[in-house]
Amino acid sequence: MSADAIPETVTVVYYALLRDRAGRDRESLSVTAGATVRTLYQALSARYDFELPEDRLQVAVNEEFVAWERELQPGDEVVFIPPVAGGAR
Repeated sequence: MSADAIPETVTVVYYALLRDRAGRDRESLSVTAGATVRTLYQALSARYDFELPEDRLQVAVNEEFVAWERELQPGDEVVFIPPVAGGAR
């Protein structure tokens, strides 16, 4: 098998509201060359009807906060972090 035939996949981890909408904790997805964190979130928003706009989320790739323009690489782990409410009163 040539290197070109290896699927380019990323793992997406879901928390809180996004996990509820997606109906899962994580999934592996194929990405196209040049895909960014933003284009991935837009595709997931369409698939799962995510209502949170980008400006309400933080995003991390491989445990580091990144910009929405960051290009995805095969094997990346992407986490979209929604606002969290709660805590001690």
